Amino acid sequence: MMEFKYTINGNKYEVAVGTVEGDNVEVTVNGETYNVELEPKPQPKPRPVVKAPEPKAAPKAEHEGPNLQDALKAPLPGTIIDVLVKEGDEVKENQPLVILEAMKMNNNLVAERDGKVAQILVEAGEAVMENTPLVAFE
Repeated sequence: MMEFKYTINGNKYEVAVGTVEGDNVEVTVNGETYNVELEPKPQPKPRPVVKAPEPKAAPKAEHEGPNLQDALKAPLPGTIIDVLVKEGDEVKENQPLVILEAMKMNNNLVAERDGKVAQILVEAGEAVMENTPLVAFE
């Protein structure tokens, strides 16, 4: 048996905690005995399981593949909202090619020069890091 003495708002209490049987405890306060029912311990909420994204299939090797050196690249990390061009499209300088959401803002990423789209390297909904190639040109 464990005994405690408390003073609460100037009132003195002598508390004795008796036997614990399952969820019930016998407690004596200033000579009066009470059967106290314990509340169950809260169960931790299950944590969500996050799967790593499936790796994209490597592009088919027709020849050496597109030149990624001058590809349109993500200027900062974000999520691709939309791809505005298709492979084979002729594009003009400053033409919007991709919409990237970054820091809660939509950013129009534009062509830096006239050219032809060789390959689209991302799709809508995909998360990208800074300098990730998005659109390759011929």
